[in-house]
Amino acid sequence: MPSDRTLSRFSMSVPAWAVRASGKLNVPVYRLSRGRLMNKVGRAPVLLLTTTGRRSGQTRTAPVVFQHDGERVVVIGSNAGNSEPGWSHNLRANPEAAIEIGPKRSEVRARLAEGEERDRLWKAMNAQYEGFDHYRERAGREIPVFVLEPR
Repeated sequence: MPSDRTLSRFSMSVPAWAVRASGKLNVPVYRLSRGRLMNKVGRAPVLLLTTTGRRSGQTRTAPVVFQHDGERVVVIGSNAGNSEPGWSHNLRANPEAAIEIGPKRSEVRARLAEGEERDRLWKAMNAQYEGFDHYRERAGREIPVFVLEPR
């Protein structure tokens, strides 16, 4: 299996349109397999995040790397160092969302992590998948860290 560093460098070379296209393929495969396929990036687990479009009002689902933090789930809006992903903008506008981890679906409420909490969660996520530091360098922006709390 390729290292996280190799995966992150590869993902940064992929155009944003290709990242979106792979996500559109990932969602039905993940659902049909009940999360047994397309459920990891390197060693980092992937969930499906469903948000409400801030302009369209339609639901949108995206595969996102995550980490558990107790009962909460942490996701990072890195988009492989490209512009901020649509799901991140959607969560900022409407924090009510749903996640699917394997076959289990849960309703969540998102909030941005800040300060020491953000730093701790960033380090934990980066320990799980090294690519986030590379993405931050490429993005040239503060990448949002979201805490998804059960509702």
